[in-house]
Amino acid sequence: MDIAYLLFLQDFRIAIGDALTPLMSWLSHFAVRELLFVPVFIYWCMDKKAGLRVIFATRLCVGINAVIKLCACVYRPWIRDPRIVPANNAIQSAGGYSFPSGHTTTATPLYGGLASWQWNRHRALSWLCVVMLLLTGFSRNYLGVHTPQDVLVGLLLGVCCLWTVTRLSAYFEANPGKEDLYLVWGFVLSVLALVYVNYKSYPLDYVDGRLLVDPQKMLNDAYGDIGGLIAFFAARFVEKHWIRFRAPGTSAKAVTVCLLGLVPLLFIVNNLKSPMVAQFGPHWGNLIAKSIRDAYIVAGFPAVLALIFGRED
Repeated sequence: MDIAYLLFLQDFRIAIGDALTPLMSWLSHFAVRELLFVPVFIYWCMDKKAGLRVIFATRLCVGINAVIKLCACVYRPWIRDPRIVPANNAIQSAGGYSFPSGHTTTATPLYGGLASWQWNRHRALSWLCVVMLLLTGFSRNYLGVHTPQDVLVGLLLGVCCLWTVTRLSAYFEANPGKEDLYLVWGFVLSVLALVYVNYKSYPLDYVDGRLLVDPQKMLNDAYGDIGGLIAFFAARFVEKHWIRFRAPGTSAKAVTVCLLGLVPLLFIVNNLKSPMVAQFGPHWGNLIAKSIRDAYIVAGFPAVLALIFGRED
C-alpha cells in the first residue's frame, strides 16, 4: 500500500511536468539547512531557554534517528520496487537507508519547537510552522525518496524528543543541580551509541555486482549526527558553568552582533566538512565538523556575547 501511494504521487508529479518538484525540493532542503539558524538566533539573542530547548531537541532527535537507521537498515523505496523513480534532484541527497526520514526527524523539533514557543503570542506563526512541518514530511513522499511510514515515524520521534526535552527543561529549572548529571549521562550514552553503530554488523546485499547500500557511507552521517550530540552535551556543560551568557534582547546592537555571529556559523556549515574529511577521513571528519558547529552554537559564540553584554547573575 505504501508503494501504491508513492506511485500515485509519482504519476501526478509526471502528469504536471514536475511543476511542484522545485517547491518540494526547497521545502526539504530548507528544513535541514537554513531553518537551523532560526533557533540559534533565538538562543543567542531573544530567548536563551526557548532556543536551547529547540536546539537540544533537534540534536537529540537527529542522534537517535542515526542509531535507528543503522539498526533497522531499511532500503529506499526505489530499491524495494524499481517502479519508483524519485525526482532527479532529490535522489542525489537521498542515499543510504530510508527509515526513519531524516528530513522529517530534523524538521519536527525545529518547526514544532518554534510553534510551541510562539503558541501563546503569535498563534498564526505557530500554525504556519505546523503547516511547514507537514509539507516537509509530505515532500519526502512526493519526491519519491521515503515511504509514508518513514515520515510518520520521523514525525513521532521528533514529537517525543521535543516533549521529553520540554519536560526536562522544566525539571532542570526547578532543580538546577540535576542538569549536570543528565549532561554527563547523555555524553556517555552518546559515546556508547557511536561505538555500537561502528561495530555492529550490517547487511551487504549486491545486485549486478553493486552494493545496494554501503554501511561505511551511512556511518559517515552517523558519526556526524552522534558527534554533534556529544558536542552539545559537552558545550552545554561548559556554557552553564563558565560562560553563562545572557540573551541581550532585540536592541539594534544586540541584533547586529548576533547576526554577525551567524556568518562564521554559515561558513562552518558550508565549508568545514570537506577539509576535515580530507584531513581525518570521512568518519572522523564528519564528527569533527559537526562537533565544531555545535560547540560554536552552544558555547563558542555565547562566550563572545558574555564578553560584550555580560553574564547571567
